Amino acid sequence: MAERATVPAGALPRRGSRRVMVGGVAVGGGAASDTAPAPIVVQSMTNTDTADVFATAMQCAELARAGSEIVRVTVNTREAAAAVPQIRERLAAMNLDVPLVGDFHFNGHKLLAEVPACAEALAKLRINPGNVGKGARRDEQFAQIVDIACKHGKPVRIGVNWGSLDQTLLARIMDDNARRAVPKDARGIMHEAMVASALESAQRAEELGLPGDAIVLSCKMSGVQDLIAVYRDLAVRCDYPLHLGLTEAGMGSKGIVASTAAMAVLLQEGIGDTIRVSLTPEPNGARTKEVVVAQEILQTMGLRAFVPLVAACPGCGRTTSTTFQELAQDIQTYVRDRMPEWQLARVGVENMTLAVMGCVVNGPGESKHASLGISLPGNGEEPVAPVYADGERIATLRGDNIAAEFKNIIDDYVARRYAVRKAT
Repeated sequence: MAERATVPAGALPRRGSRRVMVGGVAVGGGAASDTAPAPIVVQSMTNTDTADVFATAMQCAELARAGSEIVRVTVNTREAAAAVPQIRERLAAMNLDVPLVGDFHFNGHKLLAEVPACAEALAKLRINPGNVGKGARRDEQFAQIVDIACKHGKPVRIGVNWGSLDQTLLARIMDDNARRAVPKDARGIMHEAMVASALESAQRAEELGLPGDAIVLSCKMSGVQDLIAVYRDLAVRCDYPLHLGLTEAGMGSKGIVASTAAMAVLLQEGIGDTIRVSLTPEPNGARTKEVVVAQEILQTMGLRAFVPLVAACPGCGRTTSTTFQELAQDIQTYVRDRMPEWQLARVGVENMTLAVMGCVVNGPGESKHASLGISLPGNGEEPVAPVYADGERIATLRGDNIAAEFKNIIDDYVARRYAVRKAT
């Protein structure tokens, strides 16, 4: 079993108390600060070749439009570094100001020095202490990146990953552990090394002149219990904002379930300021899936609202028709597609709830609990679909045009219920 922190969940701090600005996005600012904590931020990462300016800019735009509030790009070659300012320009031409984070490994100190325009175009730098360099060169190259961040006024995410942990630090902790009266097991040593790497690197960055309110930490693991244990420990021992993510989460339902299981526990305990769901996309699958899942984790937990959520029953022997399934899918796609327009024009539409139900057992009751709900007929029921708005029956739909009619009712409800957004 993974080692667990001994501090009771209720004693954990509420979010990182330092506030870090990433472009125009605020991260952190919890209990110990003078300001209310910023909303938990959804982050994603491109998987294009960053040197391909067009492809990367288009994927950044796609992720941003799906709701990613920060987008990370790989910067691994001089060509990729030179492309970053052009990507930033293309996004600006599309009226998208989503902050870009540069992901640096091994040669970040060289790339940032050789292409200063890259550092200027980025909103944040991400460095991995295990991949900055080895021995004395590690300290020198780490210092070079921190110095560049300071000169350009950029925050830094110090992102530790258990797949690339600093081996020198790990050996030191193993030696220290061997001298203990009761040594920790291998997993406990790994957890301790992850946290030590993050905290010692942050301390060194501050000693080099990087302000504490320009540092974000992450300690990414691929095991659910490992991630929970490490972040609980990290949250107790520092006040930096924390980026959550189960690294190498996997594909499809496995990746979604594992990421949700790990992050939901931590978020419920007040741990985490930014999140990413690191899904392996299916062949030719949409990269935006990880953004949608991250939003749904936060929204179903009641931590943020992004788009109206659709409740639908799972179906049973009373609902052998696929009509309600098709309608639920159609309505869910419809409200997500309409949300960008609604968000610009109306205030609070993201809080609307919808229900698409399949029979009389729970259909009317569930529909009454939603902002808008429709209860389709099950087997042997009268072929009518009552529609409810804020608990009151407002219409009864029949025939083959129910989907279009219900969409019209949704549009009318939005226009009536939500105030027009004032121009800023």
